[in-house]
This record gives sequence, C-alpha cells and structure tokens, in this order.
Amino acid sequence: MASDTGVRAPGLAIAPALLGIALLVMPLVALVARAGWDTFLTDVTSPAALDALWLSLRTGAAATVVCVLLGVPLAVLMARSGPKLAQLLRALVAVPLVLPPMVGGVALLFLFGRTSPIGQFIDSVWGVTLPFSTAAVVIAQSFVALPFLVLSVEGSLRSLGTGYEQAAATLGAGRWMVLTRITLPLAAPGLVAGVILCFARAIGEFGATALFAGNAPGITQTMPLAIYTAFNGAGDGRDAAVALSLLLLGAAVLVLVCVRAWRPGALK
Repeated sequence: MASDTGVRAPGLAIAPALLGIALLVMPLVALVARAGWDTFLTDVTSPAALDALWLSLRTGAAATVVCVLLGVPLAVLMARSGPKLAQLLRALVAVPLVLPPMVGGVALLFLFGRTSPIGQFIDSVWGVTLPFSTAAVVIAQSFVALPFLVLSVEGSLRSLGTGYEQAAATLGAGRWMVLTRITLPLAAPGLVAGVILCFARAIGEFGATALFAGNAPGITQTMPLAIYTAFNGAGDGRDAAVALSLLLLGAAVLVLVCVRAWRPGALK
C-alpha cells in the first residue's frame, strides 16, 4: 500500500495493522448489534436518561469553560517558555492522561473533602461542601479534560513559531494586543479542536466523577454513570445501558467529525 509520497508500507505491517483496526472497530460493531432498536427511542428519552444527558451537557459545558479560562494561558506559557520549563509543565499537564481516573477522584476527594484544609475553608467562608455535588462533577471533568485542551493549543502555538509576534512587537504592539490579535487568532484551529476534545472528554468522564461526586440522579449522575447504573440493573436495564452507550458513541463520532473539519488543510 503506497502513500501520497510513493513510499509503501512494509508487507509484514499489514496483518498486525488489520488486527489493530479490528480491535478498535469490532467492539463497537458488537455494541450496535446488541442494541434493542424496538425500545431504543423509549430508552434514550426516559426521564432518567434525559436528566443524565442534560446534566452531562451542562457540566461538560461548564468544565469546558473552566478549561478554556485556565488552559489557554497555561498553553501560551508552555509554548513561549524555555525548553526546561516547558518540559516540566508538559509533564505536569500530562499526568491526568496517564493517571487512573479513580485515583484522580480519590485525590480530589482528599483535596476538597470536609476534613481537608481547603474543604474546611470553602465550607466556613461560603458554606459550600464540594464533594458529592454538581460542582464536584464540573471539577472532576475539568481535571481529566484540561490536558486535551492545553496540549492541543500548545501544539498549535508551537507550530506557528514566533515570527508574526515578533513583527507585531517591533511595530509597537503590546503583549496583550499581540496575544489577542495575533497569537490566538492564528492558533484558532488548534483552540477549537482542543475545546471540542475537551468537551467530549468531559461528558465521557466516569471514574473521577464516581468517587468525588457520587451517583445521585439529577445531581451528579451523568451519562456514563447512568450507563453503569443501568448495566448493573436487572432485566431490561442492560438494553437501556446499550441505548445510552450508543447515544454517547454517536456524540463521539460527531466530535471526531468536528475535529476533522477544523484540522489544517481539511478543506483542501
């Protein structure tokens, strides 16, 4: 099989590559085949499913806003820092990507729990207990989704270089003007792709949310938690779990389409 450059892939790589594709695709095919299409619409429009979907969308959007407010400045700092500092920051940002989500949930619980200094401070000043609340869902989603936005934006900024920024600074533009008029507009494709991936990761978060926020219907039960609850139920519960899983699968496919559309050169 030849690429656009005329370089052919080694023949020995084809069989493992096909097995890799099968490993990725066949489970999804099995999920679609298992669906009970006669009750699909009823399952995905049940009050519990709609509540979980609406909560996932609301908290996912809120977490994405948090990630943009915190992640874009962090990405700019990483992209415009020296090699050593950038490497350290990149390693710290990547921790949630390799950390088991359950561990992240335990860490958040210890950080914001009632017995922690931060949790006690928040409770005494604002009278708010974060664990097992809707706010805890947003925090857990932000924790696991932030790296997707930061790394996407940082990669976009690094690929642009600093030529345009230096030219604008030479003409008298201040740092804020350079950032808002030059840097971020040029990095818009990476920023949009990062926002989309961040939102998708947020609405698909399960482990950290389960431990830090719990599984209370209408309060902290997002779509992944609703799927888990339905799958562990008896009788028709698993049909509902499959239906909700397909709904999230459709959302994931939509996200991939959106990211593909925003890739540089996608419309060429």
